[in-house]
This record gives sequence, structure tokens and C-alpha cells, in this order.
Amino acid sequence: MYGKDRIYKKVEIIGVAAVSIEAAIETALVKAQNSLDKLSWFEVQDVRGHIGPDGKVAEYQVVLKVAFELKG
Repeated sequence: MYGKDRIYKKVEIIGVAAVSIEAAIETALVKAQNSLDKLSWFEVQDVRGHIGPDGKVAEYQVVLKVAFELKG
């Protein structure tokens, strides 16, 4: 795997979950895995969320950049 020449592309995705930041990341990565081949890494670009009427966090939103290896 490593030691050979490779080219990657990065795309931006946004994961959303009511439970946690980690759940929002996992949701985004699972969906990306279903759509893209050879996922390699991710970078968290931004974290934000919605506040519910009770003043508590209602939803987490995580902006990710996901890299995948281009086919040869």
C-alpha cells in the first residue's frame, strides 16, 4: 500500500446526528463509504449545531473533508 505513487481527491461532506459529534462523523463516513471507493482519511473542518427550545443541543453538524484514492 505505502511506498508506491498514489493520487488522492478530497471532498467535503457534512454529517448530522442528534446524539454526539462522534455520531455525526460516523454517519458521514458510513454514507461516504457507500458512495466512494478507497476512503483513506478525514479532516474535521467545522463543528456546529442547533439549539433546541429547551436550551440543549438538538443536533450536531460536523463538516468533514474526506480523502479517497483515485483509480489508476
